[in-house]
Amino acid sequence: MKKIIFKLLFIISAILVFNSTFLIRNCQSQWVQTDEAGACGYAFALLGDNIFAGSLYFGVFRSTNDGINWTQTSLSNVTIYSLATLGNNIFAGMGNGNGVYRSTNNGINWTQTVFSYCPNINALTTFGNNIFAGTSYGIYLSTDYGANWNPTSLYYGYAYSLAVCGNNIIAGLGGSGVHTSSNNGANWTPTTLNNKTVLSLAISGNNIYAGTGTSGNIGVYFSSNNGRKWNHIGLTYSTVFALALSGNNIFAGTNAGVYLSTNNGANWVLKNQGFFGIFDVYSLLIKDNYILAGTSQAVWRRNLSEILTDEQSISSEIPASYSLFQNYPNPFNPVTRIGYELPRAGVVRLAVYDVMGREIEMLVNERQAAGSYEVTFDGTRFASGVYFYRLTAEGCSETRKMILIR
Repeated sequence: MKKIIFKLLFIISAILVFNSTFLIRNCQSQWVQTDEAGACGYAFALLGDNIFAGSLYFGVFRSTNDGINWTQTSLSNVTIYSLATLGNNIFAGMGNGNGVYRSTNNGINWTQTVFSYCPNINALTTFGNNIFAGTSYGIYLSTDYGANWNPTSLYYGYAYSLAVCGNNIIAGLGGSGVHTSSNNGANWTPTTLNNKTVLSLAISGNNIYAGTGTSGNIGVYFSSNNGRKWNHIGLTYSTVFALALSGNNIFAGTNAGVYLSTNNGANWVLKNQGFFGIFDVYSLLIKDNYILAGTSQAVWRRNLSEILTDEQSISSEIPASYSLFQNYPNPFNPVTRIGYELPRAGVVRLAVYDVMGREIEMLVNERQAAGSYEVTFDGTRFASGVYFYRLTAEGCSETRKMILIR
């Protein structure tokens, strides 16, 4: 009897260990909403081991454990559009004419600077001991830790984004593209990307990435020569609110979630596993081995190494041939799943097209091992109608039709 009980306990323990391992692995392989207690991510900033997040209506939150938990600072009941740090100072740019606030003690106390008359402080960045603010009325500069602010020569236009590239300040404007300054804002030079609304900027060495939006040929643009020449590198139908870089990998926060490119923008793959629906991602932050995504509802977190290697495999059993299955459900509104099988390893491409043959969504574009896979297509951004999806792998190609009903 004791032997039987022991065997039962062993089996139950094994099942529990297996299930626990599965749940942990499943949690790590997707986005997880953090314990944000009201925080959301319009902006992120790092100060030592602290992560600060700016929220809609609820001020600034702080996390000391890589974004797992958040605590509201004393700056509350306001909307934060931008954050930046300089030394031990953290600066918060606000909306609704509240200007810029500063904290010297990790958000315990905040002091309003004299910069309090611009409707929106959309962007903040630091260069040396200088602080630049992108506002509804151009670019402003403070050389004394926010005690005083003065307009630069770019005192017109709606400034959405700021960054530093070498000795240059880079500004992204609404409708007039990217401008650069090599003398702390005394003079600004428009680049050849001069007719776009630039919502986000990211810098890697001498490379500049610009995320655009509103209308026309939007998406991500790239320059390797300080803006003298720009190349469009994808996400043509996406508004790009945020960009983040990790080595050769580019993450884009868009109006359809988070995209990843591992080949300098030649191809993009949607990485929304775990999100409850599709929504705007306004900010991105990479810290340690995690990536954080800020939305108007919450802050989400995902393991960085996992998101770079995720293959969405549902079986390692080797199929006999290439197969592309009918999506399910079909018709669908607005989400459907697409399954496919690979008999051997190789580069796999799965894309969605409209009835005119135009590619509208890249679902998979990477090397995958032999096995069975399943991906999700979300049609939230698209109109009702007939669409096609095509699997291409190792010289084989197959296309199927699906119907979106909204």
